Amino acid sequence: MHPAFSVIFFTAASGAGYGLLALLGIFSAVDLIPAEQALGAAGFTLGLGAVTLGLLSSTFHLGHPERSWRAFSQWRTSWLSREGVLAVLTYGPVLLFAYSWLFHESDTATFKVLGGFTALSALITVYCTAMIYASLKTIRAWSNGWTVAAYLVFAIMTGGLGLNALVHTWGAGQNFVVTGVVLIFLVVGFMIKVAYWRHIDMPVEGPNAGTATGLGGVGQVRLLDPPHTEENYLLREMGYRIARKHSAKLRRLVLAFAFVFPFLLTGLSLAMPGWPALFLVTLAGFVGGFGIFMERWLFFAEARHAVTLYYGQDRI
Repeated sequence: MHPAFSVIFFTAASGAGYGLLALLGIFSAVDLIPAEQALGAAGFTLGLGAVTLGLLSSTFHLGHPERSWRAFSQWRTSWLSREGVLAVLTYGPVLLFAYSWLFHESDTATFKVLGGFTALSALITVYCTAMIYASLKTIRAWSNGWTVAAYLVFAIMTGGLGLNALVHTWGAGQNFVVTGVVLIFLVVGFMIKVAYWRHIDMPVEGPNAGTATGLGGVGQVRLLDPPHTEENYLLREMGYRIARKHSAKLRRLVLAFAFVFPFLLTGLSLAMPGWPALFLVTLAGFVGGFGIFMERWLFFAEARHAVTLYYGQDRI
């Protein structure tokens, strides 16, 4: 698939934003982070800002962005529509939670309930985003359980990297619970990404040129002439190809920047005081964010649509 920047930015930014909002809700509801006004202001600004910019960027990939409002009407059958509806509805509990936090009502039961609703709605929205891709049976690289697991874990992971930096800046300094959660999700994310690649690389008996044309029983089917003499929309959007050697190199870079380097920087911060620790966790956040952008690009670039079987692709 063609890795459009708008969709890459949407999935990476909104995922990190929802992950940050979910962790703010969970940790504050169980009193694991201080409900400091400055921490809340920074957290909600960063989280809501990332979510809003991500959602807005997703409309730029549409042929007619001005008609994007119509997607909200198909929530009964479309995961894209469900994601849009839940994304809008999530603003409700988030804004109420932010108001309760910023106006010193964090010691009330309402505050904890709003934190729980914020976390739940944010994670459900990320789940719906993942299902937009996991529900596409025509793309084998996406139509599997690893896609949903990766979206949810990466959201918590990138949101946790951001929250860790915010807690160091406006919280009570080093928070071993937040840091520990970040380290755990970096390890889990690494394992999920490796398992995902193993899954899509596994040879399987699936759709091929013979099954697509119905001529497989006659013999081996191969392309004689292309259906089009010039590039069209299908080839441009769904026939994007990346060389195997480039894919292998990018996979190693993704593992390094999205998981290994942030893990080492975050772990090293545990042995550092004050400003050095803040520098390390902030750097981990930027490095991890860059790594996830690379991971998202590769997620789209490596996917092959079943329609490419009619354009000379042996299998998907």
